Amino acid sequence: MTLARTWSVGLAGVHGAMVEVEVDMANGVPHVALVGLPDAVVRQSVDRVRAAVTNVGASFPQRRITIGLSPASMPKQGSGFDLALAAAVLAASGTVPRESVDQLVFLGELGLDGSVRGIRGVLPAVLAAARAGHRQVIVPAANAEEAALVERLEVLAARDLGGVLAHLAGRERLSAHVRGTPPELPPPPDLADVVGQAAGRRAVEVAAAGGHHLFLAGPPGAGKTMLAERLPGVLPPLGEHAALEVTAIHSVAGTLPPGAPLVTRPTFEAPHHSATMAALIGGGSGQIRPGAICRAHRGVLFLDEAPEFPRAVLDTLRQPLERGQVTIHRAAGAATFPCRAQLVLAANPCPCASAAGDTACTCSPLERRRYRSRLSGPLLDRIDLRVDLPPVTRAAWLDGMAAPETTAEVARRVAGARAAAAERLAGTGLSVNSQVPGRLLRERWAVPRSSLALAERALERGALSVRGFDRVLRVAWTVADLAGRTVPGPDEVAEALGMRLQRVAA
Repeated sequence: MTLARTWSVGLAGVHGAMVEVEVDMANGVPHVALVGLPDAVVRQSVDRVRAAVTNVGASFPQRRITIGLSPASMPKQGSGFDLALAAAVLAASGTVPRESVDQLVFLGELGLDGSVRGIRGVLPAVLAAARAGHRQVIVPAANAEEAALVERLEVLAARDLGGVLAHLAGRERLSAHVRGTPPELPPPPDLADVVGQAAGRRAVEVAAAGGHHLFLAGPPGAGKTMLAERLPGVLPPLGEHAALEVTAIHSVAGTLPPGAPLVTRPTFEAPHHSATMAALIGGGSGQIRPGAICRAHRGVLFLDEAPEFPRAVLDTLRQPLERGQVTIHRAAGAATFPCRAQLVLAANPCPCASAAGDTACTCSPLERRRYRSRLSGPLLDRIDLRVDLPPVTRAAWLDGMAAPETTAEVARRVAGARAAAAERLAGTGLSVNSQVPGRLLRERWAVPRSSLALAERALERGALSVRGFDRVLRVAWTVADLAGRTVPGPDEVAEALGMRLQRVAA
């Protein structure tokens, strides 16, 4: 009886878990038994490994082979176990020394010709290996730059199984991968491209400074999409921890840009209104994939033509927006993804969407009411800023020729406001005003009653819910941070209330 073991990593959401790959080889009728809750892709890996081993000139053992993936209770999914299975089988057969694979972590899919192909989820897998105390990992060359983002272990890039076997046998060592210089990213869309729409530009600035959700309503051509696309450029760049967190999500989703594996800018996701619930939130029949709201983590999720989305799909956003994470349950297990994204909704004021606004609208009051009712009240109650964008007039268009503020100028004010908020929130685990619980707003950072007269009257007459009142306070603090004030005054509260109680809320 011959036994060999090595390591790989399984994924549950964006979290990796170490998987011990054990191979027992005994005399008997040639047969391979794979145990440990493998899915169909993992079960098929035996045939891929057999063909790859043969095609690189090695011999696949003709014996009774039992392969165990431990922990046995954890479902194993995907083709990333191929390389570990091949290494363990060949170590058990004596083709390579057993001690050469004992502490190595293997990630990669094998082609039938022995090539090592890239896989999804390498970054969270390598992070799990580093946390478990491993010091070396062999990954596909296509994923080496991504794996090298983790500095606590040595990354060996493999192009084919033959090179891996030569390394394990000590004939030709694989060289450690060194991170290259990240490419220079193109500049984001500039806010100066937006003509007129002072209210919309102000709303984007406030949303960026406080991390608030935003609803833009207006006729076609008013600039809703342009404003939404420019919001990520106004947001501060991602810090190291946030960048790794976002990169891990996109690694699992398979949406990392080639040549630039580390996501350093807030992302922008804009799914079509025909997107399903699984596309928006996440899911899938096999391995659970992150949806658009998860890929927009630390960035912007933009839903254009929001009333055209199925109402049930939109309402699934309510809980993730509150909690900042989503847990997707399936029969085989569950996966949790972070999704602290800024939601931007855009909608026409009515079904006919006349570019001239209300003056040329042909919709009846009933049609307009029915169109707006596609967005549920509980979802809208979670939107801090609601702005009506009027049609761009000729005068506004001519004024726009006079060099409006650029993204860089607005981003500097946003960075200053976020720094002020971070200083005030130090020690609470919070970073932006939109995350502050209502209890803390009323107890620790109470706004003077004299400044709240307008908001209290709106609450008394039913124009605001209690949750809406708290959201007005959060926005007022953001406006105060932008103005350099230490506490919101009547003007800041009035502006915050005005950006919530516009006609789009009707």
